Amino acid sequence: AIIIEVRRQFAQIEGLREGTAQADSDKCVAMATQSSIEEMILPGVYAVLSPLIIGLLIGPKCLAGMLGGAITSGMMLAIMFSNAGGAWDNAKKYIEIEGAAGGKGTTTHKACVVGDTVGDPFKDTSG
Repeated sequence: AIIIEVRRQFAQIEGLREGTAQADSDKCVAMATQSSIEEMILPGVYAVLSPLIIGLLIGPKCLAGMLGGAITSGMMLAIMFSNAGGAWDNAKKYIEIEGAAGGKGTTTHKACVVGDTVGDPFKDTSG
């Protein structure tokens, strides 16, 4: 749907191809937001109902095992996210401050900027 909207904007907004006009990015953001909210309904229902169903149908011991496994795997993911995000952030800082691997402006620095773009949400979501 977003591709169709982008194509529509290129076809209807004069000067968009040349870079002299502004795209209607609000429309694309609204479409992406609506789609992401719709896509998260099923995982949310699954997260809420699975402990209830397991606890009621199988029993409390199975529920304790499921919750213990979920907490343990969540902690492992949080530690991995935090460490990976910090490593990407520190790699970018190392290149910028110390001038390692050629310093700013190199392809290595550009790759580290991309890595830092991934690393920041990793660090933010792990807490």
